[in-house]
Amino acid sequence: MGRTTGRHGVGCARAMRERAAEEGWTVHETAQAIREHCGLSRLRANRLARGLTLSQAGGELRELAHRMSPIGPKADEDQLRLWETGARTPRAGAVALLCRYYEATPYELGLGYADGAADDDAHPPRRMARTRSSFSGTAVEREPLFRDIDATRRSVDRALAAGTVAPGQMDLLEEQLLLVRYEYVFTPPARMMNKLLRILREVRGLLEDRQPTSVTVRLTEITAVASTLIADALMKFGAIDDARAWYATARHASDESGNAELRARVRIQAAMLGYYYGPVQSAVTLTREARIMSRGKPSPTAAFAVAAEARALAFQGNRSEAATRVKNARGVFDQLAPRSDDDAFAFPLRRFLLYLSGTFTALGQVSEARKVQEEALSLYPARTGIDPALLRLEAAICLAHDRSATEACQLATAAYLQVPEEHRTAILGARARHVIDRLPGTSRRIAAARELGELLQLPGSHL
Repeated sequence: MGRTTGRHGVGCARAMRERAAEEGWTVHETAQAIREHCGLSRLRANRLARGLTLSQAGGELRELAHRMSPIGPKADEDQLRLWETGARTPRAGAVALLCRYYEATPYELGLGYADGAADDDAHPPRRMARTRSSFSGTAVEREPLFRDIDATRRSVDRALAAGTVAPGQMDLLEEQLLLVRYEYVFTPPARMMNKLLRILREVRGLLEDRQPTSVTVRLTEITAVASTLIADALMKFGAIDDARAWYATARHASDESGNAELRARVRIQAAMLGYYYGPVQSAVTLTREARIMSRGKPSPTAAFAVAAEARALAFQGNRSEAATRVKNARGVFDQLAPRSDDDAFAFPLRRFLLYLSGTFTALGQVSEARKVQEEALSLYPARTGIDPALLRLEAAICLAHDRSATEACQLATAAYLQVPEEHRTAILGARARHVIDRLPGTSRRIAAARELGELLQLPGSHL
């Protein structure tokens, strides 16, 4: 709809809000429509899009400013009126306050810049800067030096405003990532990568601007978690080089964040690459680093680190040290309170048992492995990812240890085929091959082993 030359009243804005509610517009889309139709500033359009009177918004801004800081920016009905009409331009602190109140970016409020261009609605035409001479008392033009100084100050103020991220925007990003972490547990990895990449593209745009330290820390933490999950998805597909590169990005971001627990968690996740695809020594090194970082108060990350190190050591053949780490892991995990199971970054009981299963299976301790496998499988919901299949494949490896070759291959074949095709990625194929590798030489030629091998060679096996 075209922009009108006249100024419309609150009744017009109300009609636009009603239309927005019927058609499912966002608040930002509603504000944009009011601005274009009614010829208002972005700041005023954002208030009207929310159905707020000047008095309501002014009072709430005043209270919010006081909660943020007793000496924070002055904000009330009169100030807001001046900002909305362009009679005054809010300073950086006031911009941050307005962004938080409206849960919007500076540009969405007409207080920032897009593609290097100023928003004409928010800034009245600048008049030639003049100053009063201390000698004559008359107004004279500023010298070029002083004009440059003032222009530089204004550009710094604009940079500060442009680098401000509304707290609501950060909260929304973190909420989106948390939702993805829950979905990741049962959603096919290809679909999850698209969602994670969208989040990272938004984070990248924010990181390209100057941000306060507190905002930068939150953005790097989001980057570390999202990059880790992308690397994990790539690992499942068998894209080893790409997964390794994304794990490196995740480690870099976690180190930049200064969050010790996150640094340890990223390393534990990255160790899976060495565990499933080699070299196993890299898995041992990364989990050992994570264990050292997690020293102190017991936590899910500390338990995860020790359990992951035990599994890597067992796969490496270091029996005595692996047994010590299993004992340590049980001691740490037993001290933890129950937590959510439905989070890709959680370490619930069923995942702890999965790691113990891998450890006992690698050590050839079949009886212990079967116990934890059965307990773990009983804890998984109907809608989940590939972990139950990994447990059944480890049960098949245990059968291979027991020289039940036919039964081992049949179980591996059934476990592989029971997984929906979009979840049937290279990591399952790699684990299924371990079943064949554990069979005695002559047993690899039996019919069940040949059938399993042929299945893993079929198109669509993602190997």
